[in-house]
Amino acid sequence: MRQFLLLIILLVNTQLGFSQQITCSPKDKTAVEEKIQEIDEFSQPDFGNTMVRVGKTFMKTPYVAKTLEIGDTETIVVNLQGLDCTTFVENVLAFSMLLRQKEDSFDAFTKNLEIIRYKDGALEGYASRLHYFSEWIANNAEKGLLEDITGEIGGVEITKDIDFMSTHRDLYPFLSDDANFSKIKASENYLNNQAICVLAQDKIAENEHLIQSGDIIALATSINGLDVTHTGIATRENDGRIHLLHASTGSMEVEVSKLPLAEYLKDIKSNTGIMVARPL
Repeated sequence: MRQFLLLIILLVNTQLGFSQQITCSPKDKTAVEEKIQEIDEFSQPDFGNTMVRVGKTFMKTPYVAKTLEIGDTETIVVNLQGLDCTTFVENVLAFSMLLRQKEDSFDAFTKNLEIIRYKDGALEGYASRLHYFSEWIANNAEKGLLEDITGEIGGVEITKDIDFMSTHRDLYPFLSDDANFSKIKASENYLNNQAICVLAQDKIAENEHLIQSGDIIALATSINGLDVTHTGIATRENDGRIHLLHASTGSMEVEVSKLPLAEYLKDIKSNTGIMVARPL
């Protein structure tokens, strides 16, 4: 297993008025500062194009699963050396937000990451992390960071039992704690009373023209207990088609899908369609 030198930092910033507990290696802190410099001139009038430009700077970064499952206490994990599909999207959005905010500090970046990753923008333990991506979309829409446009582009509402974490407790080390388990169960019960909107797989091609570069794409699934199995960022490539910019479990690195999104999804047996969220 690849080892990372981890550093726990308690940051108190009186100017921004917040404190954070962060897990970050010196190498990753330097990587964040270098990334901020790299993207300095990347801001575009269209925020979606900014997202894609920033996202493509991560090309070839290794796919690494479970980078947030560290230690005994939930902290804001900063890791640019390895990304899974969700942390890729979160990091791209956090860096892109810096450009819009005209901020260029490590502190501002980690604050963005906390706002994006946690319910109502605040880390309050393991269960405050937005584990299910349909809730990630809904909560970040409530914060004003994005808009779920799935219904506007042909999606329909569905209901589904969401309970994968509680029914696979052994897969999540933090769920050995009964308090965390109870809170996750409560989150699942809440989600089970909420409909989600999904654009069916066979409707994607005809509605592809309504998807824009920079839209966040979540892959809905037929797997019991799960809402979403993968996520990435839409990018309209030179062929005029929407492709998926993502941390791929196929190539095990960040890439742009060789096939357009509509064709790419046909090879995923469990895929039922997509959710589409547009950063604002």
